[in-house]
Amino acid sequence: MTIQQLSVFIENQSGTLLQVLNLLSKAGIQLLTVNISDTVEYGILRIICSNPTKAYDILKEHGISVALADAFAIELADEIGEMSRVLTIFKEEGISLTYLYSFLLHHKGIMTFRTTDAEHTIEVIKKYNLKFVEVNDLYVLR
Repeated sequence: MTIQQLSVFIENQSGTLLQVLNLLSKAGIQLLTVNISDTVEYGILRIICSNPTKAYDILKEHGISVALADAFAIELADEIGEMSRVLTIFKEEGISLTYLYSFLLHHKGIMTFRTTDAEHTIEVIKKYNLKFVEVNDLYVLR
């Protein structure tokens, strides 16, 4: 029902993002989704990948600040207003998001997010028959 996601804290300096990506590439880890947000001093790189535990261990071994946590990913229809519809449901059900990012894959929207109450979020997703996305759903090249 949830998907494991890495949150990597990287300094806003030339080459720090590349260092992380090279380490994961050399370890044979496929990146499935990548999102980065930044502040003046650092960025938070959120990654969903083929082997999150291995990725976590590799980054830790190289002194990179990383956290591994569960996030939600749900499928949305590729229609105008679909994300607004789902977020309205969440608002009406009292679900607060801590962050969100989305993308299109095979004519379906994928909304990845975390909330302040995972158990309630699972109940609401089931109640409204929203579709959970699993890591295997994100593989394009098979």
